[in-house]
This record gives sequence, structure tokens and C-alpha cells, in this order.
Amino acid sequence: MSRYSTASKIGLLALITLYSDGVVPSSATIPILSFLVSHVLPVHTKTSQGGNELARFGFPVSIELLQRATIIHASAVPGRTVWDLLLKQLWAINSLDSLHTFLDNLPSLLEKPFGEGLVETDELDHVRPKRMLLSRNSPLGAFVRRSHLEFTRLQFHDGTSLWKELIIYRAPTLTFWKRRNPAASTQSFDANLHGVSNGTDGEIVEIIYGDLSDYNPKYVNNSWDDMEKLYEHQVARMQRLFARFRFRVQSVDAEKIDRSGKSSTPRSTKATAFLDAWKAGDYPSSFDNLHRYFDYTMRSPDRALYQYALLNLAILQADFGCFSEAIIAMQETIATARENHDMPCLNYSLSWLYQFGRTHPEEMTEIQKKGVLGSEKEALSFLKAKAKESSMWTLLSTTLLSEAKLALSNLARKGRYEEAVSRMDEVDQESLRTLRYQQYWITNLGLLKLHRHLHRDELDAGEDVLAQLWAVPSRVPELQYNVFMAEIDLQIRRRDYSRALRLLEQLLTDLNKHEADIFQRLKAMILKARIYDKAEIPQKGFSVALRAASLAHKARLLPLLWEAIGAICRILVSVKEFDAAVRLIESVMPQVLECEDCDLAAYLFSCLADGHMGSAGQAKEASLQRKERLTKASEALDRAFEEYSRIEDIRGQCETLAKKATIMHLNGDPVLANDCSAKYLDIKKAAREQT
Repeated sequence: MSRYSTASKIGLLALITLYSDGVVPSSATIPILSFLVSHVLPVHTKTSQGGNELARFGFPVSIELLQRATIIHASAVPGRTVWDLLLKQLWAINSLDSLHTFLDNLPSLLEKPFGEGLVETDELDHVRPKRMLLSRNSPLGAFVRRSHLEFTRLQFHDGTSLWKELIIYRAPTLTFWKRRNPAASTQSFDANLHGVSNGTDGEIVEIIYGDLSDYNPKYVNNSWDDMEKLYEHQVARMQRLFARFRFRVQSVDAEKIDRSGKSSTPRSTKATAFLDAWKAGDYPSSFDNLHRYFDYTMRSPDRALYQYALLNLAILQADFGCFSEAIIAMQETIATARENHDMPCLNYSLSWLYQFGRTHPEEMTEIQKKGVLGSEKEALSFLKAKAKESSMWTLLSTTLLSEAKLALSNLARKGRYEEAVSRMDEVDQESLRTLRYQQYWITNLGLLKLHRHLHRDELDAGEDVLAQLWAVPSRVPELQYNVFMAEIDLQIRRRDYSRALRLLEQLLTDLNKHEADIFQRLKAMILKARIYDKAEIPQKGFSVALRAASLAHKARLLPLLWEAIGAICRILVSVKEFDAAVRLIESVMPQVLECEDCDLAAYLFSCLADGHMGSAGQAKEASLQRKERLTKASEALDRAFEEYSRIEDIRGQCETLAKKATIMHLNGDPVLANDCSAKYLDIKKAAREQT
């Protein structure tokens, strides 16, 4: 395996020579140039578009690929395609000497450097005075210059190996070459074999070239430069998709390296081995390969990148559950990045530490004492500012992810389940090849389906989905919290309030122990007050509801404040303070409707209806005040029914219809009361049929 020069690169150089000679017509210029540039540019400048990635990234061009790219284009020579001229160019290299001549004349394809004489003395320029010269800094010009430079550095035995590789590389085209050149034979690959008698040609070929059958085309057509590019592409792909190293590529590369007879290997093999072991869950191997890779890096010009070794070590430790070791490694990463003035690494490390603190707050006690990140608000503001200053848009992923999750949550709160699920289905399946991302996607999709089952009163189906969600080994506390809250909601709908309260107490203990997000703690406190209300002991939740409202007001979490006010109003209704409850709810209803949370709006409209009903009960019978209160209660129930209908909450719809039927009876309107009862029965029947 050579350092750079390969037979496939000679094929590309021959095609570049044809382009420079002007035999490629205008109609074929763009396709031919696109083909050349796609295989000449560095790997990191290309993007995967499917197809044969081995041919497009790092691996060289096969003779079949050259044929497919050129045979469809006619050349400037009548009756000949570009493929015919390319074959003529390749078979004109019919000896080791002609190979040297071809590669030595590569500079004639380039413009002269600035300052050199303008008079061309090269004999080739007299033969082809109209040759189009390439800019020395263009992609094709740079490729030609490096090919010439690397060939001049070849040792003699490497040069002869390259000649043998070219023989094997173009051997499949002998049949096509014979069609245009009937005099061609099996010995046409070497002009020195012409005239050798048929009885001795096989022996002479074997003496000069050995057994060419030992050379497999898939092994001879590669260089160390190609292998480095392939591994770099695989590293980028594995980091982008969190996918494992392709087994077919891995096995082929190992055979190539073994056949090369060299003791060294491309340095990127350690990186791919590290990433592959990491994704396979092999902690010892990944840890060992990470050390090997950066031990090599410290002996190379990349030794200034030591902080990235620590960064990868920290992420690796965290992924395998070694959180204390991960924090130590990340602290050292931050210190090293500051010392080396590596701002991208520093900003990324601080962002990772911030996210780690949100996921595992119990592990961040020492960090918070040292004040590395400051408060949560200060840390987030700092990271956002740094991301904008340094154009590191990946640091804004936290905000974008939060906005995306909020958008999905809002769709579900508005009852737009189908749209929310379709948005989930629009996620690129390629990005879900990573187990962690797939689990996150499955959990969110399962939560959407679970909430819909609960609202439709399909409790058995909801319990099945809940069991599947608990089976997903998700490490994200936010998702675990949502699943826990959904289980509590299931028990409430089963009217098992004692079990729901036990689960909630367990959740509150964990949240307070780990100093969880204030939103989660307040949501759990309000749910506790609502459980007491469902259990017909609402006054027992007065202190917790009042404390939740106070904390929500201080934290400016307005949706939670309105929900806490609703819980307080339920308590006021239970102690017959109906007017106070009505005034309190009516003061916040405009803001509640702005939240566009159907469940919250329906809950508060139902509370408002209860307040009006209580006031009507205190008024004199057949009085105008009583009639007005009953009318307002009926209107509030209609609004509550609309909101419950949007989120398909069967139980909420039935409760509002039952209350409205009662109001109709009190108003002396049995027809409307019967209509409400019939609608109630229809909803129940439809729900049973759907189940």
C-alpha cells in the first residue's frame, strides 16, 4: 500500500489530461468536472447523498465507475466517446518508462508560477499548442501538483508496485480496447513483451511480474491517504449519527492493512475503534482505545488538542454512569481549555456541564459550591451570549430543543394529537439509529398516546402504554417525571386516590431530595391539592395549594399560578365562599385563555360553574339573581364542554353534561335536560365502541 499514488488516481489524471486537451465537448463539461471534483475534493467538503459511500468518500474510483461516468458522453473526436479516448490514454501507458513519462509531464497541465518565463520550451506544448492549462490553486490543479510531487518521492520498488497495480486496474477493459484496436492482445499491457514468442511469453511474464493473479483489484487500488480519508469520514459519520462502524468496511480495511505489510496503521483507526466500542457498550475497550488515540496524538503536531481528550473522556465516563469521574474530567477540560485559550472547547464544556446539572442535579453539589456556573439563569444567559458571539449555533440547541418540546406539548394541550404525532413521524429515521435518540423519541410518542388514551377513558390501553414506557431505560429525569405524573393521573381516573397519593408523595420526596426544577415541584404540589379535592376532602389541600400559588407567583410561572388559583377556588367553594371563588376565577380567566391550555381552561370553567351554582343556591327561589347565576353556570359549563371536547376528555365532557342537565331541571326545562342526558349517553356509547 503506497503513501498516496494509486492506479485509480492515474485514471483520474488521464481524464484530467483529456479535459485539458479540449476533447471533452461543452455538453459533457459539467458532468465530467462534477465527477472529477467529487473525487478530488477532501472528504469533509462533501455530504452524504446515499449511494455507494465507499466510492464517494475515501475509497478510490474503480474502473467501472470511470466507465459509467464517461461512456455516455460523446467526445470532440467524431465517432468516439470520452470513454474511448480515456481507454486510449490508459493503454498508451504500456511500460514502466511510459508511466514515468506520463507522470513527469503532469506539470505541463498547469499554468506557470508567477515570475517564471512565459516562453514554453516543453516539447509537449509544441505537439499540443491549444492545451487548456489549469490554475495551480484550483481543485484539479492542486490534485495534479500533489500527484506529481508524491510520485517523485516514490522509491523504486514502490514505483514498480504502482505499475503492477495499473496493469491490474485496467485489465478488465481489455475487451473494450480490442474493439477499437484489434491488434491488442493479453501482452499489450507492456510494450516490451511485443515480439516474444508464444511459447515463452507466459514464463517471461511470470519472471518479470510474478503471478499477477495474486493481486486482487480491491486491495491494490488503495493508498494510506485513501485509508485516512475513509476513517475520517467514518469518524464524522459515527459522531453525527451515533452509529457503529460498518462491519463490511471494517473487515475490508483490516485485510488491506494486513496485506500492506506495514506495522503502523492510520491514526484514525484508534478513533473509530474508540467510537465503535463506545456505541457497542464495551467500556474497557472504548477507554483503552481512547487512551491509545490520544497517546498517539500527543506525539504528533496535534498535541495542543489535549483538552479534547479530556472532553471525550468526561462524556465517555458519564455515558457509562461514572458521574463523579465525569465531573472531575470535565473540570480538568475546562481548566485546560482556558489555559490553551480554546474558546469553542470551553463553551462546549460549560454547556455540557450545565445540561449534566439539569439531568443529574444530585451530582452537582460540589460544582455549585465552587460557583463554576453560577446560578442556572446566569449560566444559561452566559452560554447563549457566547454562542451568539462565537457563532457556535450548536450551543443554542438547548433553547431550540426546549422550544420544540414546548411546541409538541402545546399541540397536545390543544387536542391536536394527530398533528403532534405526524410531527413526530417527520423526524428523520437516520437520526433515530442512535439508541438514546430512539428511546427519547419513543418515550415522547408514547406519552402523547398515553395522554390520549387517558382522556378517552381507555384506561386499560393506557395502562399497557404505561408499562411499555416504564420498560424504556430512559435516563432523562424530565421524561421519567412525565411518565410518573401520567401514572398518577391513571390512578386518579381509576378513583384509586390512596395509591395516587402514595405515588405523589414518593415523587415529591425524590424531587425535593434532588432539588429538581421548580416547575416540576409546583406541578406535583398542585396535583396533591387536586387529589384531595377528588377525594372530597378539599380543605386538606389548602396549605399546599396556597404555598404552590405563592411560589408560582415568585417564580413567574403563570400557568401554574392559574392552576393553583383553581385549586384554591375549589376549596373556597367547599367552605361556601362562592362569590369569592367567582371573583378570583373571573380575574384570571383572560390570562388562562391566553395560555391555550385546554385542560386548564376546562378545569377553571368548571370551577367557575360550581361557584355560580353555589351562589344560585344561596339566592331566593325564583329570584332574578338565582336565574342569572344559573344562566352563568350553564354558560361556563358550555365553555368547559368545548375545552374538554378539544382534548377528547370523555370523563370531563360527561361531568359537564351531567351538571348542565341538573341546571336544566332546576330551571324547569325537562326537554333540554333530556337532550343533555341523551348526549351524555351518546358520548358514553361512542367511547365504549371506540374502545
